[in-house]
Amino acid sequence: MAELQIMAGRGEEFPREYTRGVSDFGDWVQIEPLLAGLAEQIEKIEAAGELEAWLLRESELNAALDEEYTRRYIAMTCATNDAGRERAYLEFLENIVPKLKPWHDRIARLYLKCPARGKLDPARAEVMDRRLQNEVEIYRDENVPLETEVSKLEQQYQKITGAMTVNWRGEERTLQQMAPLLEELDRPVREEAWRTVAKRRLADRAAIDSLFKKMVELRAKVAHNADFKNFRDYQHRAMGRFDYTPADTIKFQESIQQEVVPLLAKEREERRKLLKVDTLRPWDLDVDPEGAPPLKPFGTAQELMEGCGAIFRRVSPALADEFGEMRRRGLLDLDSRIGKAPGGYQSTLDEVRLPFIFMNAAGTQRDVLTLLHEGGHAFHAFASRQEPWVIYRSAPLEFSEVASMSMELFAMGHLGVFYKDAGEARRARRRQLQDIVRIFPWIATVDAFQHWIYLNPGSDTAMRDAKFLELERKFSPVVDWSGLDNEHSSAWHRQLHIFEVPFYYIEYGIAQLGALQLWVRFLEDPAAAIEGYRRALALGGSRPLPELFAAAGIRFDFSADTLRPAMQAVAKELEKLA
Repeated sequence: MAELQIMAGRGEEFPREYTRGVSDFGDWVQIEPLLAGLAEQIEKIEAAGELEAWLLRESELNAALDEEYTRRYIAMTCATNDAGRERAYLEFLENIVPKLKPWHDRIARLYLKCPARGKLDPARAEVMDRRLQNEVEIYRDENVPLETEVSKLEQQYQKITGAMTVNWRGEERTLQQMAPLLEELDRPVREEAWRTVAKRRLADRAAIDSLFKKMVELRAKVAHNADFKNFRDYQHRAMGRFDYTPADTIKFQESIQQEVVPLLAKEREERRKLLKVDTLRPWDLDVDPEGAPPLKPFGTAQELMEGCGAIFRRVSPALADEFGEMRRRGLLDLDSRIGKAPGGYQSTLDEVRLPFIFMNAAGTQRDVLTLLHEGGHAFHAFASRQEPWVIYRSAPLEFSEVASMSMELFAMGHLGVFYKDAGEARRARRRQLQDIVRIFPWIATVDAFQHWIYLNPGSDTAMRDAKFLELERKFSPVVDWSGLDNEHSSAWHRQLHIFEVPFYYIEYGIAQLGALQLWVRFLEDPAAAIEGYRRALALGGSRPLPELFAAAGIRFDFSADTLRPAMQAVAKELEKLA
C-alpha cells in the first residue's frame, strides 16, 4: 500500500498548537518534554478555564501519538511481508508505547486530584472521569513490559496468518480469495477447496497454539499484578464495561441458546433437505441450497466502492458525501493480496480525525456487507470529529458496533445496486438475515470459550480444544464434522479477536441486538431512524452506554425479553423472502 495520501495534510484542518514543534512522533526525545510539560502545568491549575485549556493540549498530544501508532499499524497490516513496515511498527511498540504508559498514568492521577476538576461541568466530565479513575486503579508499572510482550505476540499472529496462501490448481491464492469457492454448486469442488484451506491452517497449528499459550500466561500475570483473581475480571474492568457484568454476558449466552439456536437448527435442517444430502458438512454452509450459482456482486474493488457509494446515497446523501471524501483521500485499502493481513477493520487517524478502512475483498456478498459495516464505523468517526476531546471521539465498542451493524441493515433494501436480477438481490437479503441467525451462536461460543480459558489459565492445548468442541456442539447444531477432528477442534484459530483483543466479541452480540431494534424502526420510518442514528453517533463516547442507545431510540438491554422480538422480526422477514 502506498503511503496514506492524507499524510501531507496533517495539521491543516485541525492545526497543531502544543505539539507544533514535533517533527517525528516516533522520537521519544521530542515527545517526553511535552508530557513533562503537561504534568508540570496541571499541578499549578486552580481555575476551570485553565483546566479546560489544559485538556485541549493533552488531547492534542494524545491524538498525535495515537495517529502515529495507527499509521504504522495500517502500513504493517497492509504488507506483513515488508520488513521495513514491520520494523517501524515494532519500534513504536517496543520503544514508545512502554514509555508512554507510565506518563499517561501519572498525568491521569494529577488530573484526578486537580482542585479545578470539581469546577468543570459534571455532566461533561462524567464519562472521562469514570474512565480515568478506572485506568489508574488497575494500572501497574510492572505490567508495561508484559503488555509489550503480548503485543509482539499479537503481531506474530498477524504475520503467520497474513502469510497463509494455498496453491489452487496452479494458482497461488490467499485464504480470503478461496472463500468464493465455498459457494460453488459442485459439492466435490467445495469440499476440495475447504480441505485445501483447512490443511494450510493446520500447517501452522502448533505455532499458533504456542503463541496463544504464551499470551494466556502473560495475561494471567497482568491480572495477578493488578490484584485480580483472573484475566477475565481484569479485562472486563480494563475494557471499561461499567454498565454490565461478566454474569450478564453469561446470561446473554444462555438467551442466545434459548432464542437463536433453535432458529439456526431449523435453517440448517432446511438447507440439508434442499441440498438433498444425508448430513450437512462444513463445506455445505455457504452454497445456495436451491442450486442457484454463487452471488457475484462485483468483480473489482472499484466496483465494490462504487456500489456501496450508491447504496449510502440512497440511505443518506450526507453519509454518501463522507464516503466520497474517503475515496478522494485514499482512505480505503480493499483488495486481497499476498502478504496482506487477513480480516477487515476501520481505524481512525485521531489527529486528522478521519477514518481508514482495511479489508480483503474477493468478490463475494460478504465483502459487500464488510464494506457497509466498516462504512458505518467510518460514519461514526465523521459524526464525532468536531469533538475537542479525543477521549470522546470514539464510543464504547458495544455502541460502535451498533453504528456498523445498523448500516448493514439500512442498506439491505438497496442491495439491488449490485444485482440486475431481482431474484439475486432477494437471495442476498435472505442470506444477510440468515447470517445474523448464524452469528449470534458463534458470538456466544467465542465469548463462552474465552470465559473458560481465562478462568482455567493452566489448561493445555488439548483441554482448550476439547472445550471448544463442547461449546460448538452446544451452539452450532446439525453440522457433521465426522473425520475432521483436528480441523474442528482448532477452528477457533481463525477468530483473530481471541488472539488480539481478548473478550472483544460479546459486543457484536449486544450491538447486533441494538441494530435489529433500530432496523425495526427503520422499516416503519426510515427518516426518523436515520435521524436517531446520526444523533447518537454525534455523541461519540461522551455519554454512558444506556444514554447512547436511548439517543438512537433503542434500549440498552440484551436479555431474552429483548432478544426474542428481535429474532421474531428476523424470522418474519426471512419467511417473506423465502
